[in-house]
Amino acid sequence: MTSAGAVVSLHIASRAGVQMRAMTEVLAVVGRGIEGDRYFTQTGTYSDHPGTGRAVTLIEIEAIEALAREYDVHLAPALARRNLVTRGIPLNHLVGKTFAVGAAVLRGMRLCEPCLHLEKLTAKGAVRGLIHRGGLRADIVKGGVIRVGDVITVVD
Repeated sequence: MTSAGAVVSLHIASRAGVQMRAMTEVLAVVGRGIEGDRYFTQTGTYSDHPGTGRAVTLIEIEAIEALAREYDVHLAPALARRNLVTRGIPLNHLVGKTFAVGAAVLRGMRLCEPCLHLEKLTAKGAVRGLIHRGGLRADIVKGGVIRVGDVITVVD
């Protein structure tokens, strides 16, 4: 395994549309998602759209920083509405890859392109500024605790 990045913050929301809450650690559960999150309890905005890549969402802090720098749209990491905020790893390259985050193992399923719902909850211009860098949708291959500061390592 090669070290590739780290978790800089973790976030969950108990149901659709409510403010994301910062966590120091979360529990990833196979077949369910992040314990306590809206998609774990199937109360998320898109919970009625079944499919892969709904268990965990990730975004690079570098993308959030670029959004501020290039588009003057300033979002706190929680406002990106992703579960894990990372640093030092290009998430787009993890589509189809398996990677460890703390005690959990995830598989990148598809890009997490921004949607108008995100912009409705945040700021005008967020969608335009996050196209192709809105993050990654992942499934949980092996459950476990994920903590702020955990290293992210690509398995394959």
